[in-house]
Order: sequence, then C-alpha cells, then structure tokens
Amino acid sequence: MKIRNRIALQFSLIVATILLVFSVVIYFTTATYSRDDFYDRLKSKALTTARFLIQVNEVDRNLLKIIDRNTLTALYDEKVLVFDENNRLIYASVDDHIIHYQRSLLNEVRQLKEVETWSDDNQLAGILYEEGGRKLVVLASANDRVGRNKQKNLGITLVWGLLGGISVTIGLGIFFAGQSLEPIDDINSQVSTITARNLRLRLDEGDRRDEIDQLAVNFNAVLGRLEQAFEQQRSFVSHASHELRTPLAALKSEIQLGLRRQLKTDEYEAILTNLLSDTDRLIGLTNSLLFLARTLENISQMPLAPVQMEEVVLFARDELLSAKPDYRIEFDYDNIPDSETETTVSGNEELLKRVLLNLMDNACKYSADHTARVRIRTDNRSCWVSVRDQGIGMTPEDAVLIFDPFYRTSNAVGYDGFGIGLSICQRILELHQGQITVESQLNEGSQFTIQLAHL
Repeated sequence: MKIRNRIALQFSLIVATILLVFSVVIYFTTATYSRDDFYDRLKSKALTTARFLIQVNEVDRNLLKIIDRNTLTALYDEKVLVFDENNRLIYASVDDHIIHYQRSLLNEVRQLKEVETWSDDNQLAGILYEEGGRKLVVLASANDRVGRNKQKNLGITLVWGLLGGISVTIGLGIFFAGQSLEPIDDINSQVSTITARNLRLRLDEGDRRDEIDQLAVNFNAVLGRLEQAFEQQRSFVSHASHELRTPLAALKSEIQLGLRRQLKTDEYEAILTNLLSDTDRLIGLTNSLLFLARTLENISQMPLAPVQMEEVVLFARDELLSAKPDYRIEFDYDNIPDSETETTVSGNEELLKRVLLNLMDNACKYSADHTARVRIRTDNRSCWVSVRDQGIGMTPEDAVLIFDPFYRTSNAVGYDGFGIGLSICQRILELHQGQITVESQLNEGSQFTIQLAHL
C-alpha cells in the first residue's frame, strides 16, 4: 500500500472513530434527556391531578376528567390513576383504557416516593402525594410518540451525517496526503536521475523550513560525501598506479639490461642490488596500501582496550631507535597528569603505536639533526600528544592537503616516502573518534598533534 493511501486510510479511520463516538454520545445523551424530560412531565401531570382532586373542592371527578382530556398539554395516550392508602382506585382519567400495574408497584412508590418504569410501550411515573394526612399514590402513563419520532429522525440524521463525513474525510485525506507527499515524489524523480556519473547533481532544497526540505538538505550532504569518496577513490587508484608503476618499470629496466648482453659478475651483482632495492620499495608500498585499506574497516571489527599513551610513545620510540640508531627522540610532559586515567584512552595499542611511529619517523627524517620532540598534555576530557621537528616545514596550502593519500610537498620530493603515512594516521584516529592537526612554517619545522578522549 502506498504511503498516501495509508495516510488517507489512517486519517479516515481516526476521523470516522471520532464522528462515530460523537454521534453515539449525542444520540444517547439526547435519548436520556428526552426520557427524563418526559418523566418530569408525567410527574408534573400526576402532581397537578392530585392537587386538583384533593385541594380544589369545586372540581369533582367528572370535571377533572374533562379538564384532563381537553388540556393543551395533554400527552398521547395519557392516563392518570390515583390510589388511596388501601390501594383502592379513587380516580381514573379515562375509563376505556387500562393501565397495567401490580400492587407491588404501589408499595414501591410508597417506599421510594417516586418511581419511573414502563407500562407496555408507555412510560409510567408514580409519585406519593401527601396532603391533609392522606397518602395517595398517583400513577401517570403516556406514550412519548413525538419524542420517539424526534429521536428516530435524529438517528437518521446522525447516520447520514456520519456516512457523509466519512466520505468527505476519505476524499480530503487522499487529496491532502497527495499534496503533502508531492515533494517526496519530486525527490524520488530527482534521485532516480542521479548516478555514479553525475554525482554533482543536487536536490531542490526549497526554503529549508519543513522536514522534507531538511531531507533534501541531508541527502545533498550525503551526495557531497559520496562524491568526495568517489573522487578520493579515483585519486587513490591513480596515485597507487603511478607509485606502483615506478618500481615495476625500474625492475623491468634492470632485467632488460641484464638480458641484453653478457655481463661481468660485478655488473650482475649491481643489477641484483638494484632489483632488491626496487623490490623492497615495491613491498613497502604494497604493505602501506594494504594497511591503509585495512584502516577503513568498521570500528566494530577493531579490538579496543584501555591504552596508556606514555607506554605507546615509549614503545614507538624504542622500535624506531632500534631500526634507526642515529635518530633522537625527546619525551616530556607539558603538565603532570593528576591521575593515570588522564593519559588512558580506549583504543588499539598497535594502531596507535603505528601513528606515533610514523609521526616520529617523519620528524626525524625531515630534520637536519634527526630529532623529534614528543610532549603529552591533558585536561579533564582529552589527552594530547604532539610531535615537533625543526625540519623543512610546509606552506599553509600544503598543510591543507598533507593528509590526502600520496600527497607530498614539493620540498619533500628528495626524501624517501610514498605520501601514505599521514593518511593512515588520520584514518586510525578517525576510527578512535580522535583527530590529528598540523601547525607548520616553511623551513622552520612542523608540529603534529593528536587528540583522544581519555577514560
């Protein structure tokens, strides 16, 4: 079922239920009021008859019958009976009709003083009238034909009104549901035209005031991120192909050189040395690409545990100095933590060590003195680790692009590297809900700072 039909159906059911309850309440409220009003009229008639009979001496029973028959307020099929203390009938307004009653009814009237009941199709009211030491029971009966006709007409009117209201509600529900969902139909039409080849297309965002406009805004934001991801993927493939082609071309050239003519032993050794160097570069590049791809996996697949950042720094320092003894790493605190939890974060120790190892290696590699200065500072929410060098630095334009895969600054071309390390660092910190920033000045050095929420 389409959404517009479902909305129209639900709206119609709600309105139909409200109209039905409203109609039923009106019908039964009116019926109750009409019945109570008719009983009051019967009681008033009974009381008036009793007063005429007892208090007015000039009015005998025959005259009272004439008055009852010709009064303007006479009710349809009206009958009035008056009984004395011994249940003897002392007055009847009509002689040719019988009111069916039981003696128990007279006793009930004497006990309750007022009784409302039915006599066949007529309503019957009984009252106890006390005057001059006498206790008379007066029964008044009549048929509320007018009230029933009115009630019947009211019921017919309510039924037709209910059916008409439901019909109008269904029609208006379908119309307004269609009107309300028309922007969504427009969005569906626009979305169907967007493919991987035209991700630059955007939805109409309207005035950005209602929920549908916000949906278009959010969808455009998703398209923007998707377009950026596609661009990064294309850029990644392009740069990866270029980086892989260089060592492969060198390998091919060395092999062709060795096959072109007979060489001496030392010449073969030189070719094999170059092949080994190019192979190591190719393996290093491949490993970096694989590691970069793995860092894009879901955070749920990465084991997390409490990690002490000082220990990560020390592990990374020892591993780097073991591989490159000519490097120097200086480590200190900007402020002494109040407790060890201020430097404890939730993360993967190996991945965080990879980040610091990369940052320290870059700092030492690009510094003339091969020295990296690592400092830790904390506050009540985060832990910061900064790695500073006094190396070649970079321009503000380069600082914006430095975390893109395969991006290298123009003054770093003479140094070994693939331009993947900082991109890997950024991916790892994103998986840890952290961030990495850079401050740098050309020819004066750079400072990379990572921020992580501590426990």
